[in-house]
Amino acid sequence: MDFKEFYFKHYKLFILVPVFMLLISVFIIYSTYNEIGDIINKDISLKGGVSLTIISDKDTTGLEQYLSQKFNQGFAVRKLAEFGSDKQIGFVVEASDVKSDDVIKAIEERLQIELDDNNLSIEETGSTLGEGFYRQMLKAILFAFLFMAIVVFITFRNVIPSLAVMMSGIFDLAATIAVLDLIGLKISTAGVAALLLILGYSIDTDVVLTTRTLKRKEGEVNARIINAFKTGLTMAVTTFIALLIGYLITNSYVVKEMFLIIMIGLVFDIIITWIFNAGILKWYLEKKGDSNA
Repeated sequence: MDFKEFYFKHYKLFILVPVFMLLISVFIIYSTYNEIGDIINKDISLKGGVSLTIISDKDTTGLEQYLSQKFNQGFAVRKLAEFGSDKQIGFVVEASDVKSDDVIKAIEERLQIELDDNNLSIEETGSTLGEGFYRQMLKAILFAFLFMAIVVFITFRNVIPSLAVMMSGIFDLAATIAVLDLIGLKISTAGVAALLLILGYSIDTDVVLTTRTLKRKEGEVNARIINAFKTGLTMAVTTFIALLIGYLITNSYVVKEMFLIIMIGLVFDIIITWIFNAGILKWYLEKKGDSNA
Protein backbone atom coordinates (compact mmCIF):
# COMPACT_ATOMS: atom_id res chain seq x y z
CA MET A 1 0.00 0.00 0.00
CA ASP A 2 1.54 3.33 -1.09
CA PHE A 3 1.06 6.62 0.73
CA LYS A 4 -1.81 7.77 -1.53
CA GLU A 5 -3.84 4.67 -0.75
CA PHE A 6 -2.95 4.91 2.93
CA TYR A 7 -3.99 8.58 3.06
CA PHE A 8 -7.34 8.13 1.33
CA LYS A 9 -8.09 5.11 3.51
CA HIS A 10 -7.39 7.00 6.74
CA TYR A 11 -7.98 10.60 5.63
CA LYS A 12 -10.37 11.32 8.51
CA LEU A 13 -7.59 10.62 10.99
CA PHE A 14 -5.20 12.81 8.99
CA ILE A 15 -7.65 15.73 9.39
CA LEU A 16 -6.90 15.64 13.11
CA VAL A 17 -3.21 16.52 12.49
CA PRO A 18 -3.85 20.17 11.44
CA VAL A 19 -6.53 20.45 14.15
CA PHE A 20 -3.96 19.36 16.73
CA MET A 21 -1.49 21.85 15.23
CA LEU A 22 -4.08 24.61 15.62
CA LEU A 23 -4.64 23.78 19.28
CA ILE A 24 -0.90 23.91 19.95
CA SER A 25 -0.63 27.19 18.01
CA VAL A 26 -3.48 28.77 19.99
CA PHE A 27 -1.82 27.68 23.24
CA ILE A 28 1.51 29.25 22.18
CA ILE A 29 -0.16 32.48 21.05
CA TYR A 30 -2.17 32.64 24.29
CA SER A 31 0.99 32.11 26.35
CA THR A 32 2.75 34.87 24.42
CA TYR A 33 -0.18 37.21 25.00
CA ASN A 34 -0.09 36.52 28.74
CA GLU A 35 3.65 37.16 28.81
CA ILE A 36 4.01 40.32 26.72
CA GLY A 37 0.44 41.58 26.35
CA ASP A 38 0.20 40.91 22.61
CA ILE A 39 0.10 37.95 20.23
CA ILE A 40 3.38 38.91 18.51
CA ASN A 41 6.70 40.45 19.47
CA LYS A 42 6.60 43.91 17.90
CA ASP A 43 9.63 45.93 16.87
CA ILE A 44 9.90 49.70 17.19
CA SER A 45 8.02 50.36 13.93
CA LEU A 46 4.91 48.91 15.60
CA LYS A 47 5.35 49.89 19.26
CA GLY A 48 7.53 52.98 18.98
CA GLY A 49 11.14 53.56 19.98
CA VAL A 50 14.52 54.61 18.67
CA SER A 51 16.66 53.06 15.92
CA LEU A 52 20.32 53.99 15.53
CA THR A 53 22.13 53.07 12.32
CA ILE A 54 25.90 53.27 12.87
CA ILE A 55 28.52 52.97 10.14
CA SER A 56 31.45 51.18 11.76
CA ASP A 57 33.39 47.94 11.53
CA LYS A 58 33.77 47.74 15.30
CA ASP A 59 33.09 44.32 16.84
CA THR A 60 29.62 44.43 18.44
CA THR A 61 29.97 41.18 20.40
CA GLY A 62 28.36 41.66 23.80
CA LEU A 63 26.93 45.08 22.92
CA GLU A 64 23.32 43.92 23.06
CA GLN A 65 23.77 42.36 26.50
CA TYR A 66 25.69 45.41 27.75
CA LEU A 67 22.96 47.85 26.69
CA SER A 68 20.17 45.62 28.02
CA GLN A 69 21.81 45.45 31.44
CA LYS A 70 22.71 49.13 31.53
CA PHE A 71 19.18 50.34 30.70
CA ASN A 72 17.38 47.38 32.28
CA GLN A 73 15.34 46.59 29.16
CA GLY A 74 15.57 44.69 25.90
CA PHE A 75 17.78 45.93 23.04
CA ALA A 76 18.24 44.54 19.54
CA VAL A 77 21.58 44.82 17.74
CA ARG A 78 21.84 43.81 14.07
CA LYS A 79 24.94 43.84 11.91
CA LEU A 80 24.95 45.42 8.45
CA ALA A 81 27.08 43.72 5.80
CA GLU A 82 28.12 44.41 2.23
CA PHE A 83 25.92 42.85 -0.42
CA GLY A 84 27.04 39.31 -1.20
CA SER A 85 29.56 39.13 1.65
CA ASP A 86 29.82 38.91 5.44
CA LYS A 87 32.01 41.99 5.74
CA GLN A 88 30.53 44.29 8.35
CA ILE A 89 29.94 47.88 7.32
CA GLY A 90 27.85 48.91 10.31
CA PHE A 91 25.16 47.90 12.75
CA VAL A 92 21.69 48.89 13.92
CA VAL A 93 20.65 49.34 17.55
CA GLU A 94 16.93 49.36 18.41
CA ALA A 95 15.09 49.87 21.69
CA SER A 96 11.92 51.33 23.15
CA ASP A 97 11.40 53.80 25.99
CA VAL A 98 14.94 55.18 25.94
CA LYS A 99 16.50 58.49 24.95
CA SER A 100 18.71 58.36 21.89
CA ASP A 101 21.38 60.56 23.52
CA ASP A 102 21.74 58.13 26.43
CA VAL A 103 22.10 55.17 24.10
CA ILE A 104 24.68 56.99 21.95
CA LYS A 105 26.81 57.75 25.02
CA ALA A 106 26.62 54.12 26.14
CA ILE A 107 27.69 52.86 22.69
CA GLU A 108 30.57 55.31 22.54
CA GLU A 109 31.78 54.15 25.96
CA ARG A 110 31.45 50.46 25.09
CA LEU A 111 33.03 50.52 21.63
CA GLN A 112 35.41 53.44 22.17
CA ILE A 113 34.19 55.32 19.10
CA GLU A 114 32.90 58.83 18.42
CA LEU A 115 29.48 59.09 16.82
CA ASP A 116 28.41 62.09 14.77
CA ASP A 117 26.41 62.97 11.66
CA ASN A 118 29.01 61.28 9.46
CA ASN A 119 28.53 57.79 10.87
CA LEU A 120 25.22 57.94 12.75
CA SER A 121 21.60 58.04 11.63
CA ILE A 122 18.74 58.29 14.15
CA GLU A 123 15.12 57.30 13.56
CA GLU A 124 12.48 57.69 16.24
CA THR A 125 8.90 56.42 16.14
CA GLY A 126 6.38 57.60 18.71
CA SER A 127 4.47 54.92 20.61
CA THR A 128 1.15 56.37 19.46
CA LEU A 129 2.23 56.33 15.82
CA GLY A 130 3.59 52.78 16.11
CA GLU A 131 0.41 51.50 17.74
CA GLY A 132 -1.60 53.29 15.06
CA PHE A 133 0.31 51.45 12.32
CA TYR A 134 -0.28 48.16 14.15
CA ARG A 135 -4.02 48.69 14.50
CA GLN A 136 -4.33 49.67 10.84
CA MET A 137 -2.44 46.54 9.78
CA LEU A 138 -4.71 44.33 11.89
CA LYS A 139 -7.75 45.99 10.33
CA ALA A 140 -6.28 45.36 6.88
CA ILE A 141 -5.90 41.65 7.65
CA LEU A 142 -9.44 41.46 9.06
CA PHE A 143 -11.03 43.20 6.07
CA ALA A 144 -8.96 41.14 3.63
CA PHE A 145 -10.20 37.99 5.33
CA LEU A 146 -13.83 39.12 5.27
CA PHE A 147 -13.78 40.12 1.60
CA MET A 148 -12.02 36.90 0.62
CA ALA A 149 -14.66 34.95 2.56
CA ILE A 150 -17.40 36.71 0.57
CA VAL A 151 -15.68 36.02 -2.75
CA VAL A 152 -15.09 32.35 -1.85
CA PHE A 153 -18.73 31.86 -0.82
CA ILE A 154 -20.01 33.53 -4.00
CA THR A 155 -17.68 31.33 -6.07
CA PHE A 156 -18.64 27.97 -4.57
CA ARG A 157 -22.10 28.79 -3.23
CA ASN A 158 -21.76 26.10 -0.60
CA VAL A 159 -21.16 26.61 3.10
CA ILE A 160 -18.94 23.64 3.99
CA PRO A 161 -16.33 23.93 1.18
CA SER A 162 -16.24 27.71 1.67
CA LEU A 163 -15.72 27.36 5.43
CA ALA A 164 -12.98 24.78 4.80
CA VAL A 165 -11.14 27.27 2.59
CA MET A 166 -11.37 30.07 5.14
CA MET A 167 -10.51 27.80 8.07
CA SER A 168 -7.38 26.70 6.22
CA GLY A 169 -6.32 30.34 5.99
CA ILE A 170 -6.89 30.82 9.73
CA PHE A 171 -4.94 27.62 10.52
CA ASP A 172 -2.02 28.76 8.36
CA LEU A 173 -1.91 32.22 9.91
CA ALA A 174 -2.17 30.92 13.49
CA ALA A 175 0.55 28.28 13.00
CA THR A 176 2.92 30.83 11.43
CA ILE A 177 2.40 33.34 14.25
CA ALA A 178 2.98 30.58 16.81
CA VAL A 179 6.36 29.71 15.24
CA LEU A 180 7.33 33.40 15.16
CA ASP A 181 6.47 33.62 18.86
CA LEU A 182 8.56 30.53 19.61
CA ILE A 183 11.66 31.86 17.87
CA GLY A 184 11.13 35.33 19.34
CA LEU A 185 11.20 37.18 16.01
CA LYS A 186 10.27 40.83 16.39
CA ILE A 187 7.71 41.75 13.75
CA SER A 188 7.83 45.04 11.86
CA THR A 189 5.29 46.59 9.51
CA ALA A 190 6.91 44.54 6.74
CA GLY A 191 6.34 41.38 8.78
CA VAL A 192 2.64 42.14 9.16
CA ALA A 193 2.48 42.64 5.39
CA ALA A 194 4.10 39.20 4.99
CA LEU A 195 1.37 37.69 7.19
CA LEU A 196 -1.20 39.29 4.91
CA LEU A 197 0.53 37.70 1.90
CA ILE A 198 0.44 34.31 3.64
CA LEU A 199 -3.31 34.63 4.11
CA GLY A 200 -3.77 35.43 0.42
CA TYR A 201 -1.49 32.60 -0.73
CA SER A 202 -3.22 30.10 1.55
CA ILE A 203 -6.66 31.02 0.24
CA ASP A 204 -5.32 30.79 -3.33
CA THR A 205 -4.05 27.20 -2.97
CA ASP A 206 -7.28 26.16 -1.24
CA VAL A 207 -9.33 27.69 -4.05
CA VAL A 208 -7.27 25.70 -6.59
CA LEU A 209 -7.97 22.49 -4.66
CA THR A 210 -11.68 23.22 -4.15
CA THR A 211 -12.23 24.28 -7.76
CA ARG A 212 -10.60 21.18 -9.22
CA THR A 213 -12.38 18.89 -6.75
CA LEU A 214 -15.90 20.34 -6.89
CA LYS A 215 -16.20 22.08 -10.23
CA ARG A 216 -14.62 19.36 -12.36
CA LYS A 217 -16.66 16.17 -12.71
CA GLU A 218 -14.35 13.98 -14.77
CA GLY A 219 -12.54 11.19 -12.94
CA GLU A 220 -12.72 10.10 -9.32
CA VAL A 221 -12.44 12.56 -6.46
CA ASN A 222 -9.15 11.02 -5.35
CA ALA A 223 -7.66 11.58 -8.80
CA ARG A 224 -8.87 15.20 -8.82
CA ILE A 225 -7.30 15.82 -5.42
CA ILE A 226 -3.99 14.28 -6.52
CA ASN A 227 -4.02 16.38 -9.70
CA ALA A 228 -4.61 19.56 -7.70
CA PHE A 229 -1.92 18.46 -5.22
CA LYS A 230 0.69 18.19 -7.98
CA THR A 231 -0.11 21.71 -9.19
CA GLY A 232 -0.20 23.19 -5.69
CA LEU A 233 2.98 21.48 -4.54
CA THR A 234 4.83 22.67 -7.65
CA MET A 235 3.72 26.24 -6.90
CA ALA A 236 4.76 25.95 -3.24
CA VAL A 237 8.16 24.36 -3.88
CA THR A 238 9.18 26.82 -6.62
CA THR A 239 8.07 29.76 -4.49
CA PHE A 240 9.90 28.40 -1.44
CA ILE A 241 13.14 27.89 -3.39
CA ALA A 242 12.98 31.43 -4.80
CA LEU A 243 12.38 32.87 -1.33
CA LEU A 244 15.14 30.74 0.21
CA ILE A 245 17.68 31.95 -2.36
CA GLY A 246 16.61 35.54 -1.75
CA TYR A 247 16.84 35.04 2.00
CA LEU A 248 20.37 33.65 1.77
CA ILE A 249 21.84 36.29 -0.54
CA THR A 250 20.21 39.47 0.77
CA ASN A 251 21.65 41.57 3.57
CA SER A 252 18.45 43.51 4.14
CA TYR A 253 16.88 42.65 7.50
CA VAL A 254 13.42 43.70 6.27
CA VAL A 255 13.64 41.41 3.23
CA LYS A 256 14.95 38.54 5.36
CA GLU A 257 12.08 39.02 7.79
CA MET A 258 9.45 38.95 5.06
CA PHE A 259 10.98 35.98 3.25
CA LEU A 260 11.35 33.97 6.47
CA ILE A 261 7.73 34.56 7.50
CA ILE A 262 6.41 33.62 4.06
CA MET A 263 8.55 30.45 3.95
CA ILE A 264 7.18 29.35 7.33
CA GLY A 265 3.66 30.00 6.07
CA LEU A 266 4.30 28.00 2.89
CA VAL A 267 5.35 24.93 4.87
CA PHE A 268 2.19 25.04 6.98
CA ASP A 269 0.07 25.75 3.90
CA ILE A 270 1.18 22.45 2.33
CA ILE A 271 0.15 20.53 5.44
CA ILE A 272 -3.13 22.35 6.00
CA THR A 273 -4.33 22.51 2.40
CA TRP A 274 -3.49 18.98 1.33
CA ILE A 275 -4.34 17.19 4.57
CA PHE A 276 -7.07 19.24 6.25
CA ASN A 277 -8.93 20.88 3.35
CA ALA A 278 -8.54 17.90 1.00
CA GLY A 279 -9.89 15.60 3.71
CA ILE A 280 -12.85 17.89 4.44
CA LEU A 281 -13.75 18.05 0.74
CA LYS A 282 -13.59 14.25 0.33
CA TRP A 283 -15.68 13.79 3.47
CA TYR A 284 -18.21 16.35 2.20
CA LEU A 285 -18.56 14.63 -1.17
CA GLU A 286 -19.00 11.24 0.50
CA LYS A 287 -21.78 12.62 2.69
CA LYS A 288 -23.31 14.27 -0.34
CA GLY A 289 -23.42 10.91 -2.06
CA ASP A 290 -20.99 11.63 -4.91
CA SER A 291 -20.50 8.33 -6.67
CA ASN A 292 -16.91 9.20 -7.51
CA ALA A 293 -15.93 9.98 -3.89
